[in-house]
Amino acid sequence: MIETLIVEDDYHVASIHSAYLRRVEGFEVVGHASTLASGRDAIRRLGPRLVLLDLYLPDGSGLDLLHESFEGEVRRPHFLVITAARDMRSVRVAMQLGAVHYLVKPFNYAQLEERLVAYRELSRRLERIGDSEEREAEQHEVDALYGLLRGPAGLPKGQSGPTMASIRSLLQVASADLSAAEIASHIGISRSTAQRYLSELARQGKVELRLHYGTAGRPEHRYRLTQPPAP
Repeated sequence: MIETLIVEDDYHVASIHSAYLRRVEGFEVVGHASTLASGRDAIRRLGPRLVLLDLYLPDGSGLDLLHESFEGEVRRPHFLVITAARDMRSVRVAMQLGAVHYLVKPFNYAQLEERLVAYRELSRRLERIGDSEEREAEQHEVDALYGLLRGPAGLPKGQSGPTMASIRSLLQVASADLSAAEIASHIGISRSTAQRYLSELARQGKVELRLHYGTAGRPEHRYRLTQPPAP
């Protein structure tokens, strides 16, 4: 599980963040802090891997947490900035200090879900590769890791490369057609999000849509990867 700390001064907003996180597979909320000082203390006590960080805090800017190294105390967490701050200075500084994403309020569940799934896939890839400081990375590994957060060009707004890759990989190994609900359950996203990606893949001609007629009600939409033509 990806232990996640929420640093947000509005308790109602923090509760929404927490509810959203519980809907995404692989994440666990380990704490909530409402100030810069309590956020710093919670990081030292709890050692979260990810921090959802607001920038407007009662006792300072969340950017100050991004400046901290936490060396000799705990592993420095990754930060996903969630804020109403739209000024380019805040965006630029957050990027320079290593924020993995920057999400502007207000936002909906699908937008946060995309960023969480991207981060989750990055974490899983890093675990598979290994984090030995002695190991030398191949260029294709570096490209893949950066691409997980950046996402490939050409996807519709709101869609990310990691989620698209996860859906295609699942369809590739599936022994039968899959529904949007089944794909959503396997990957840890909402059914509506899975449906948007499947629609895009269908538009690109990369998946085939089949209708499955049950005993009653409307037919179920099921998907499989388009088979390449025989040589």
